[in-house]
Amino acid sequence: MSKTPDQKVALVIATLAAFFIPFMGSSVNIAIPTIGEHFGMDAVSLSWVATSFLLAAAMFLLPFGRLADIHGRKRVFAWGIAIYTLASFLSAVAPSGLTLILFRGLQGLGGAMIFSTGIAILTSVYPQEERGKVLGFSVGAVYLGLSFGPSIGGFLTEQFGWRSVFLVHVPIGLLIVSLIAAKLKGEWADARGESFDWVGTLIYTVSLMGVVYGLSLLPQALGGWLALSGAAGLILFVGWELRADSPLMNIKLFRTSTVFAYSNLAALIHYSATFSVGFLLSLYLQYIQGYGAQNAGIILIAQPIVMAVFSPYAGRLSDRIEPRMVASIGMALTAVGLFLLVLIDNRTSVGMVIANLVLLGIGFALFSSPNTNAVMSSVDKKYFGVASGTLGTMRLTGQMLSMGIATLIFAVYIGRVQITPEQYPLFLKSTQVAFLVSGLLCLAGILASLARGRLRAAA
Repeated sequence: MSKTPDQKVALVIATLAAFFIPFMGSSVNIAIPTIGEHFGMDAVSLSWVATSFLLAAAMFLLPFGRLADIHGRKRVFAWGIAIYTLASFLSAVAPSGLTLILFRGLQGLGGAMIFSTGIAILTSVYPQEERGKVLGFSVGAVYLGLSFGPSIGGFLTEQFGWRSVFLVHVPIGLLIVSLIAAKLKGEWADARGESFDWVGTLIYTVSLMGVVYGLSLLPQALGGWLALSGAAGLILFVGWELRADSPLMNIKLFRTSTVFAYSNLAALIHYSATFSVGFLLSLYLQYIQGYGAQNAGIILIAQPIVMAVFSPYAGRLSDRIEPRMVASIGMALTAVGLFLLVLIDNRTSVGMVIANLVLLGIGFALFSSPNTNAVMSSVDKKYFGVASGTLGTMRLTGQMLSMGIATLIFAVYIGRVQITPEQYPLFLKSTQVAFLVSGLLCLAGILASLARGRLRAAA
């Protein structure tokens, strides 16, 4: 089937945006040790440079997904790119660690607007039989961003300072905004005229903030109370959504579609297990192995390059056979890679690290595109924005939980101190424990992936 102009333009813009944000995230991970040295930040505070973005994005993904369904996906997408670009500039000129964390939160707000609409726009303009393929290209772009981020971020950090990592994103954002204004015609708002659930939004955002901030304060008692209160608030949110006339999250989708429910659960578990890998290995390569930011970034390229190569093929594969089988194999390979990383120490060769990254890359590619295809193909087009926002929320909540696990383990083993040579043995131990917990999570994820059932009726 030949592509219409709208399809081609939507694919180009969505793919650029899919590259844009992970490129930032992976390049910032490489710059984190330099940022910590510049501002004198401890290990827990440094984790918030990544977590603040994830928290804001997760808090607002569902609300913006719903607003996009009602008021227009292109409109929300364009504003998201603009806000993200502005926040990139503000992060580059941040005068302190605290302001940098706040501006990263603003980036997360813009990121939520992008995450909740990019996939929904692609799903709106492409027929079901082509979705796996185009979503594979989008996911591949994500991994290309992850691929180039560490190397370019490391080069920029060493040659021009960490602020250049943020500045380089400003022209990319301006380019995408210009393309949207000039080339992307039409609008998609399949729930136009429906009301917006402001009460549910308030309950959801406050509760999620309580959970994540509480996790960051553990093992303090206040952290436990905040996390438990937030979890109780999320239960209240589910109850409210079941009664709401026009809910923020259509809980009935989870009850009526096993594929939708378990595919989202699989995504939550997979990202909870894997997101902190880049953060931990960036610190490991620079602190334990003694590599500079640029060389550490080159080593970390291995995983996302493999992901970028295999994702389009995995997407096409999920158009022909059941996505759950492809995704479950991917989850299993990821688990093996994580368990192998438990064995790293100060004598581990860089070749072994790269081999593990390659294995993780193959597993991640086989999981992500088919799982996305399963989620988006299991709902009516009226709910594309909500489905995209829900999947994005699972992804970002998983990423936050992953960072929360790493932060908690740092707090237990190292405490709120800067990572100095005296702390290296404890840092290495905490990293090994984090990889072990992540591997165990992936084992549970395999069960969730297999339990989703068939997307297509048996022939």
